[in-house]
Amino acid sequence: MDLHQIEIFCTLIRLRSFSRTAEVLYLTQPTVSGHIKNLETELGIKLLDRLGRRVIPTGEGEVLFRRGLQLLALRDELRQELGEVSGKVTGLLKIGGSTIPGAYILPSLIGKFKTRHPSIAIQLIIADTAKVAEAVLNGDLSLGVVGARIADPRLETHTFVKDELVVVVPSGHPWAKRKNIPVEALKGVPFILREEGSGTKRIMEERLEKAGFSLSDLNTVAIMGSSDAVRQSVKAGLGVSILSIRAVQDDIDAGRLAAVRLRGVTFERNFSVILLKGRSRSPLCRTFLDFLLRGKQK
Repeated sequence: MDLHQIEIFCTLIRLRSFSRTAEVLYLTQPTVSGHIKNLETELGIKLLDRLGRRVIPTGEGEVLFRRGLQLLALRDELRQELGEVSGKVTGLLKIGGSTIPGAYILPSLIGKFKTRHPSIAIQLIIADTAKVAEAVLNGDLSLGVVGARIADPRLETHTFVKDELVVVVPSGHPWAKRKNIPVEALKGVPFILREEGSGTKRIMEERLEKAGFSLSDLNTVAIMGSSDAVRQSVKAGLGVSILSIRAVQDDIDAGRLAAVRLRGVTFERNFSVILLKGRSRSPLCRTFLDFLLRGKQK
């Protein structure tokens, strides 16, 4: 079997679309179809069911997809190990980041790492904490950096960098000039909430409950799927929110937003690096993990 054809097949099953597969792999749709047909002919089995525009693997296709991913991972590990022997770190590393570390911490670190190891490539997937953890557990990502501690015994967790959540208000808001406010002040104020699965929401909920305050006490006017959407909504005057200081620091410095602390509530947290326990790590993954943990970037 041709590993190139297996890679095309696995990409097709992952994306469930001939057009998207062709786009991602820089091929034409007829070329993708031709490779799949050749693979089916060589194996003497049907690998796909085509239902309109949808592509669904047959039972045999599921087996090939699962084993094909393992073959491709071994290929990448072999390339990296050969590079390591020759003194070079090479290959592709797929990592995940929840909203805040994915947008505000990891990009600059990836840039620094890439400067040290120009032969590597890193694919960064940004999603909420729950989705990043799921992808690490499924083996789709080598590691993730998330904003809430995941209580799953299958995961290996390393403390990374510190963060703080703050109440965020427009610069003209009555709270903007205050250093802190009581928790009860949040009652009745239009509030913008993050979505389920968000590490920011989870930490906020835990710390508010410890202070005797429930999310049901909030006057929630909107639920947003990203910190950036919340930030823009606060600037537009839709309401106030609680966000990472990292997500709003530029707007605070520019005078567009203000950060206020809640009296008696500690909103500090640690971002964590998560990996699947027992999974073998490529030389590139080991080197990147060491880079992250050794630096403990602030």
